Amino acid sequence: MPEVGFSPIGYLATPFRDRFGIPRQPRLAPHARGQLRLIRPYDRPEAVRGLAAFSHVWLSFIFHRTAGRWSPTVRPPRLGGNERVGVFASRSPFRPNPLGLSLVELLSVDTRAGVLLTFAGVDLLDGTPILDIKPYLPFVECEPAARGGFVAGPPPQLAVSFSARALAQLSQHEQRWPDLVALLGELLAQDPRPAYADDPLRQYGFRLYDIEIKWRCTAAGAIVEEVLGPLVDG
Repeated sequence: MPEVGFSPIGYLATPFRDRFGIPRQPRLAPHARGQLRLIRPYDRPEAVRGLAAFSHVWLSFIFHRTAGRWSPTVRPPRLGGNERVGVFASRSPFRPNPLGLSLVELLSVDTRAGVLLTFAGVDLLDGTPILDIKPYLPFVECEPAARGGFVAGPPPQLAVSFSARALAQLSQHEQRWPDLVALLGELLAQDPRPAYADDPLRQYGFRLYDIEIKWRCTAAGAIVEEVLGPLVDG
Protein backbone atom coordinates (compact mmCIF):
# COMPACT_ATOMS: atom_id res chain seq x y z
CA MET A 1 0.00 0.00 0.00
CA PRO A 2 1.45 3.41 -0.92
CA GLU A 3 2.10 5.92 1.84
CA VAL A 4 -0.70 8.38 2.48
CA GLY A 5 0.07 12.04 3.06
CA PHE A 6 -2.16 14.67 4.64
CA SER A 7 -2.25 18.44 4.30
CA PRO A 8 -3.80 20.64 7.00
CA ILE A 9 -6.85 22.63 5.94
CA GLY A 10 -5.96 25.26 8.56
CA TYR A 11 -4.47 25.83 12.00
CA LEU A 12 -6.69 26.26 15.06
CA ALA A 13 -6.19 29.39 17.15
CA THR A 14 -6.97 28.73 20.84
CA PRO A 15 -6.16 30.29 24.24
CA PHE A 16 -3.83 27.39 25.13
CA ARG A 17 -0.09 27.94 24.76
CA ASP A 18 0.96 25.01 27.00
CA ARG A 19 -0.25 21.42 27.25
CA PHE A 20 -0.52 21.88 31.02
CA GLY A 21 -3.90 23.40 31.82
CA ILE A 22 -5.72 22.25 28.69
CA PRO A 23 -9.03 20.45 29.34
CA ARG A 24 -8.44 16.70 29.20
CA GLN A 25 -11.47 16.24 26.95
CA PRO A 26 -13.43 18.54 24.63
CA ARG A 27 -16.49 20.47 25.87
CA LEU A 28 -15.44 20.33 29.55
CA ALA A 29 -14.69 24.06 29.33
CA PRO A 30 -17.52 25.66 27.30
CA HIS A 31 -15.86 29.09 27.43
CA ALA A 32 -12.74 27.80 25.67
CA ARG A 33 -13.15 29.34 22.22
CA GLY A 34 -11.19 28.50 19.08
CA GLN A 35 -11.10 29.86 15.56
CA LEU A 36 -10.12 28.09 12.37
CA ARG A 37 -9.35 30.06 9.22
CA LEU A 38 -9.21 27.69 6.27
CA ILE A 39 -6.16 28.03 4.03
CA ARG A 40 -5.97 27.80 0.25
CA PRO A 41 -7.33 25.98 -1.64
CA TYR A 42 -9.85 24.98 1.04
CA ASP A 43 -10.98 28.53 1.90
CA ARG A 44 -13.83 28.61 -0.60
CA PRO A 45 -17.30 29.43 0.79
CA GLU A 46 -18.87 26.54 -1.14
CA ALA A 47 -16.70 24.11 0.86
CA VAL A 48 -18.72 24.92 4.01
CA ARG A 49 -22.11 25.39 2.38
CA GLY A 50 -24.72 23.89 4.73
CA LEU A 51 -22.31 23.52 7.67
CA ALA A 52 -24.01 26.25 9.74
CA ALA A 53 -27.09 24.01 10.04
CA PHE A 54 -25.13 21.72 12.41
CA SER A 55 -24.59 22.61 16.06
CA HIS A 56 -21.50 20.43 16.61
CA VAL A 57 -18.67 19.11 14.45
CA TRP A 58 -15.79 16.66 14.66
CA LEU A 59 -12.31 18.08 14.17
CA SER A 60 -9.65 15.66 12.90
CA PHE A 61 -6.24 16.97 13.91
CA ILE A 62 -2.56 16.20 14.39
CA PHE A 63 -0.89 15.96 17.82
CA HIS A 64 1.93 18.12 16.47
CA ARG A 65 3.87 18.39 19.74
CA THR A 66 4.15 14.61 20.16
CA ALA A 67 4.53 13.46 16.54
CA GLY A 68 7.08 10.67 16.20
CA ARG A 69 6.82 9.58 19.83
CA TRP A 70 4.59 6.71 20.88
CA SER A 71 4.36 4.00 23.51
CA PRO A 72 2.41 0.71 23.49
CA THR A 73 1.14 1.48 27.01
CA VAL A 74 0.28 4.76 28.71
CA ARG A 75 -0.74 5.95 32.19
CA PRO A 76 -4.11 7.74 31.98
CA PRO A 77 -4.66 10.56 34.51
CA ARG A 78 -8.07 9.08 35.33
CA LEU A 79 -6.29 6.02 36.79
CA GLY A 80 -4.12 8.17 39.03
CA GLY A 81 -1.15 8.15 36.69
CA ASN A 82 0.11 4.84 38.12
CA GLU A 83 -1.78 2.13 36.20
CA ARG A 84 -0.95 1.38 32.58
CA VAL A 85 -3.36 0.54 29.77
CA GLY A 86 -2.78 -0.05 26.08
CA VAL A 87 -2.41 3.07 23.96
CA PHE A 88 -5.42 1.97 21.89
CA ALA A 89 -7.53 1.87 25.07
CA SER A 90 -6.70 5.52 25.73
CA ARG A 91 -6.84 8.97 24.19
CA SER A 92 -3.17 9.62 24.82
CA PRO A 93 -1.39 11.88 22.30
CA PHE A 94 1.56 9.43 22.18
CA ARG A 95 0.19 7.32 19.34
CA PRO A 96 1.72 5.41 16.39
CA ASN A 97 0.01 7.91 14.09
CA PRO A 98 -0.46 11.25 15.89
CA LEU A 99 -4.10 11.69 14.90
CA GLY A 100 -6.79 13.07 17.19
CA LEU A 101 -10.54 13.61 17.09
CA SER A 102 -12.34 16.33 19.01
CA LEU A 103 -16.07 17.12 19.25
CA VAL A 104 -16.71 20.87 19.51
CA GLU A 105 -19.66 23.24 19.31
CA LEU A 106 -19.88 25.25 16.10
CA LEU A 107 -20.69 28.86 16.97
CA SER A 108 -20.40 30.59 13.60
CA VAL A 109 -19.42 30.24 9.95
CA ASP A 110 -18.07 33.47 8.45
CA THR A 111 -17.48 33.50 4.68
CA ARG A 112 -17.08 37.25 4.14
CA ALA A 113 -13.32 36.93 3.59
CA GLY A 114 -12.44 33.30 2.97
CA VAL A 115 -13.75 30.91 5.64
CA LEU A 116 -13.51 31.55 9.38
CA LEU A 117 -15.09 29.04 11.79
CA THR A 118 -15.57 29.72 15.50
CA PHE A 119 -15.94 26.90 18.02
CA ALA A 120 -16.65 26.50 21.74
CA GLY A 121 -15.43 23.80 24.11
CA VAL A 122 -12.06 23.34 22.41
CA ASP A 123 -9.32 21.26 24.04
CA LEU A 124 -6.44 21.78 21.59
CA LEU A 125 -3.17 23.69 21.65
CA ASP A 126 -2.89 26.96 19.81
CA GLY A 127 -1.66 26.25 16.29
CA THR A 128 -2.95 22.67 16.09
CA PRO A 129 -3.07 21.50 12.44
CA ILE A 130 -6.63 20.56 11.47
CA LEU A 131 -7.01 17.87 8.81
CA ASP A 132 -10.76 17.64 8.40
CA ILE A 133 -14.19 18.76 9.65
CA LYS A 134 -17.22 16.49 9.77
CA PRO A 135 -20.73 17.25 11.07
CA TYR A 136 -21.80 15.49 14.26
CA LEU A 137 -24.95 13.39 13.74
CA PRO A 138 -26.62 12.74 17.11
CA PHE A 139 -28.97 10.01 15.89
CA VAL A 140 -26.06 7.73 14.97
CA GLU A 141 -23.19 9.05 17.11
CA CYS A 142 -24.88 9.30 20.49
CA GLU A 143 -25.18 5.92 22.22
CA PRO A 144 -26.60 6.24 25.77
CA ALA A 145 -25.96 2.56 26.54
CA ALA A 146 -22.26 2.67 25.57
CA ARG A 147 -19.71 1.57 28.18
CA GLY A 148 -17.02 4.03 29.21
CA GLY A 149 -14.39 1.54 30.41
CA PHE A 150 -12.23 3.01 33.17
CA VAL A 151 -13.73 6.48 32.48
CA ALA A 152 -16.97 6.27 34.44
CA GLY A 153 -17.98 9.91 34.08
CA PRO A 154 -16.74 13.49 34.23
CA PRO A 155 -13.84 14.20 36.60
CA PRO A 156 -14.53 15.53 40.11
CA GLN A 157 -14.77 19.30 40.30
CA LEU A 158 -12.66 21.57 42.51
CA ALA A 159 -13.97 24.76 44.02
CA VAL A 160 -12.14 27.71 42.40
CA SER A 161 -11.47 31.09 44.02
CA PHE A 162 -9.45 34.18 43.14
CA SER A 163 -7.25 36.39 45.28
CA ALA A 164 -8.06 40.10 45.32
CA ARG A 165 -4.80 40.71 43.47
CA ALA A 166 -5.66 38.22 40.75
CA LEU A 167 -9.14 39.68 40.27
CA ALA A 168 -7.68 43.16 39.88
CA GLN A 169 -5.18 41.87 37.34
CA LEU A 170 -7.84 39.92 35.45
CA SER A 171 -10.01 43.04 35.23
CA GLN A 172 -7.30 44.61 33.06
CA HIS A 173 -7.95 41.95 30.41
CA GLU A 174 -11.75 41.75 30.50
CA GLN A 175 -12.15 44.00 27.48
CA ARG A 176 -10.08 41.61 25.36
CA TRP A 177 -11.53 38.42 26.85
CA PRO A 178 -14.86 39.00 28.64
CA ASP A 179 -15.13 35.30 29.56
CA LEU A 180 -11.62 34.97 31.01
CA VAL A 181 -12.71 34.49 34.65
CA ALA A 182 -15.34 31.92 33.64
CA LEU A 183 -12.80 30.06 31.48
CA LEU A 184 -10.26 29.94 34.31
CA GLY A 185 -12.91 28.58 36.64
CA GLU A 186 -13.75 25.79 34.18
CA LEU A 187 -10.11 24.86 33.62
CA LEU A 188 -9.01 24.78 37.26
CA ALA A 189 -12.17 23.02 38.45
CA GLN A 190 -10.86 19.96 36.56
CA ASP A 191 -7.60 19.99 38.58
CA PRO A 192 -4.95 19.93 35.82
CA ARG A 193 -2.19 18.90 38.25
CA PRO A 194 -0.37 15.58 37.72
CA ALA A 195 -1.97 12.76 39.68
CA TYR A 196 1.01 12.52 42.04
CA ALA A 197 0.96 16.23 42.97
CA ASP A 198 -0.47 16.96 46.42
CA ASP A 199 1.80 19.69 47.83
CA PRO A 200 -0.52 22.50 49.05
CA LEU A 201 2.40 24.97 49.08
CA ARG A 202 3.47 24.42 45.48
CA GLN A 203 2.51 27.13 43.02
CA TYR A 204 1.68 26.12 39.46
CA GLY A 205 1.55 28.17 36.30
CA PHE A 206 0.39 27.95 32.73
CA ARG A 207 0.04 30.34 29.82
CA LEU A 208 -3.38 31.34 28.56
CA TYR A 209 -3.57 33.71 25.59
CA ASP A 210 -0.62 36.06 26.27
CA ILE A 211 -0.75 35.95 30.07
CA GLU A 212 0.51 33.54 32.72
CA ILE A 213 -1.77 32.21 35.44
CA LYS A 214 -0.23 31.45 38.85
CA TRP A 215 -2.32 29.21 41.11
CA ARG A 216 -2.17 26.52 43.75
CA CYS A 217 -4.42 23.99 45.44
CA THR A 218 -5.47 23.89 49.07
CA ALA A 219 -7.85 21.66 50.99
CA ALA A 220 -10.62 24.06 49.99
CA GLY A 221 -9.88 23.91 46.26
CA ALA A 222 -7.90 25.83 43.66
CA ILE A 223 -7.01 29.50 44.10
CA VAL A 224 -5.72 31.85 41.42
CA GLU A 225 -3.06 33.97 43.10
CA GLU A 226 -1.55 36.10 40.35
CA VAL A 227 -1.88 36.94 36.66
CA LEU A 228 1.26 38.00 34.80
CA GLY A 229 1.55 39.53 31.37
CA PRO A 230 1.11 40.27 28.60
CA LEU A 231 3.95 37.86 27.76
CA VAL A 232 6.09 37.98 24.64
CA ASP A 233 6.95 34.64 23.04
CA GLY A 234 10.60 33.89 22.48
